[in-house]
Amino acid sequence: VFTHFRKAVESRGAICPALAAPSRLRPLPPSADGFDNGAIPSFADLKVEPPVPDARAVLPFQGGESAGLERVKSWIWDQDCLRSYKETRNGMVGGDYSSKFSSWLAFGCLSPRLVYQEIKRYETERVANESTYWLVFELLWRDYFRFAAATHGNKIFFLGGPQVPDSVVNLCAQHPLLLNCSYAQGQTGYPFIDANMRELRATGFMSNRGRQNVASFLVRDMGQDWRLGAEWFEEQLLDYDPCSNWGNWTYAAGVGADPREDRYFNIVKQGKTYDPTAEHARLWCPEVSHLAPALLLDTPARGLTASDSSGVCYPPPIVPLKFSAYKGSSSNARPVGRAGDHREFRQGTTGAHPPNASAHGRGEGRTARGGVRDKIKQERRGARRNRVQNDYMGGDA
Repeated sequence: VFTHFRKAVESRGAICPALAAPSRLRPLPPSADGFDNGAIPSFADLKVEPPVPDARAVLPFQGGESAGLERVKSWIWDQDCLRSYKETRNGMVGGDYSSKFSSWLAFGCLSPRLVYQEIKRYETERVANESTYWLVFELLWRDYFRFAAATHGNKIFFLGGPQVPDSVVNLCAQHPLLLNCSYAQGQTGYPFIDANMRELRATGFMSNRGRQNVASFLVRDMGQDWRLGAEWFEEQLLDYDPCSNWGNWTYAAGVGADPREDRYFNIVKQGKTYDPTAEHARLWCPEVSHLAPALLLDTPARGLTASDSSGVCYPPPIVPLKFSAYKGSSSNARPVGRAGDHREFRQGTTGAHPPNASAHGRGEGRTARGGVRDKIKQERRGARRNRVQNDYMGGDA
């Protein structure tokens, strides 16, 4: 459990200093068969199309240690962004609402020890506050997922996660469908979700707040195998690393080493809270940008009149929200992701719909009046309780 890990590290752990750069390197081995030591193949050599930069990207993300060190210097010291990080970290537009060190950390261009040292130096020379602690807190989550992966091995890839080791299900037959489905393409009918998924596909980055919501939407609202999302992130993210990615997805699905089975995000409420003017949604979903923010962040298909719908191509919602409230209402229901709770992933749809009252013997399929409303309240309380436990799913560390 992360809390036990964190308390142990904070009370007894000592962070080793980053290693100094070597003064010299051993010579490279001699070339063999005309091989050019140190040569980096071009996109043409690899027979792949070069990526096309998107002007809407939060950062250009230049690779290498020099670029990573420059980002640390700029974000922590020159712009003094660390001072207010706790207040800005849930932003979604712009380059500096969060550190975005994760890509350089994932590729080994930055050392987490060096980042920790810079935070501690900042606390000594400028200020120690909740923001400085919070960035260390996220480095702790990064370490925790590495220890969890080392402990559980390939169980982090199982449908039931480390808790259900016999729940292996092959994804190969389903995976190609994900590439063209509404979820991956950002065509779910919910701009808060679609904007984040389009940003990921176009730039390789998604904010921490976005990652939490799209994970919840796939697992709780669409009722899908969480590993489809984890594999899509693996293919798309610039900051992908197996421990953080798969560890976070097991957590989101409620099947991790530190499970929270009722972790549900109300994406409409989340959008109105964290993108209140719909700046991010308008940026990535221009086809509905003319709608008022409140309507745009709800279900924009309802806000399109007969006249403007002819010129706007935006899909209706592919699945009703709060699907998890219906699904979890049965006393013997298992959380999405557990063994025996696998649904076919269809292109452009989910096949997952809330049951009606006749489907159960206890009336769990009724409207929000009664049992379902109580379930929704429980989920909201659970989400609030769990927010402090893991409010991080990537983008910084």
